Amino acid sequence: MSDTMPAIFFGHGNPMNALARNEWTDAWARVGREIPRPTAILCISAHWFIPETAVTTLERPRTIHDFGGFPRELFAYRYPAPGAPVLARRVAQLLAPVEVIPDTDWGLDHGTWSVLCHVFPDADIPVVQLSIDETQPAEYHYGLARNLAELRDEGVLICGSGNLVHNLHAYAWGRHVPEPLDWAQRFETTVRELILKGEHEPLIDYELLGRDALLSAPTPEHFLPLVYILALQRDGEPVSFPVEGFDGGSISMLSVRIG
Repeated sequence: MSDTMPAIFFGHGNPMNALARNEWTDAWARVGREIPRPTAILCISAHWFIPETAVTTLERPRTIHDFGGFPRELFAYRYPAPGAPVLARRVAQLLAPVEVIPDTDWGLDHGTWSVLCHVFPDADIPVVQLSIDETQPAEYHYGLARNLAELRDEGVLICGSGNLVHNLHAYAWGRHVPEPLDWAQRFETTVRELILKGEHEPLIDYELLGRDALLSAPTPEHFLPLVYILALQRDGEPVSFPVEGFDGGSISMLSVRIG
């Protein structure tokens, strides 16, 4: 198991974290120092949620600023990591017979680069993104992800980027909220307990966990990257939470490391 790359879900939060130095970004940087150096990175981001399965194939993926209303400095930021067309082809091979569309347009969205700029600040490790097919249920994504497990033995770091609690309607915009909202805290606690027990089934169908779940993840795109990472856990593999905390009361910054 020591030669196997971990798989990590990152709670990415506000894209301004790309320019920030705080407890979360410091923890992301610590992750980068502690894990083996990957040969390449495959990222499943909440922000590439489209009606098909696609993989980026560009040799020089662009930095996508897929947001609005932020300072000019954030729009000027670039994360110039190379792409990895060979890895993209390998992903398509592993996911067959699912049709994987080779994409030459998307690049790296902020779910990917706002975290990786702290984990690997030199931007010298090739990065590929895999889309999340919005037409498919969570169970499909869990099964799809299991087919990617071999990549961990090939030096590839598989990352999911989202937030297991992500409710922008309840977010304390411009206000300091020292504690998470009660339903957000309860749902995160429930998720952590299920992960530690290795009980993935309730998390695949997280909507059935009740009101706290529906408030915490009212839409699935930020939760599904966690499902991808949980699917990669092997028997006996440890789980840890290298990053913790809440932003604005309704955004969980929890990260989940498998292995």
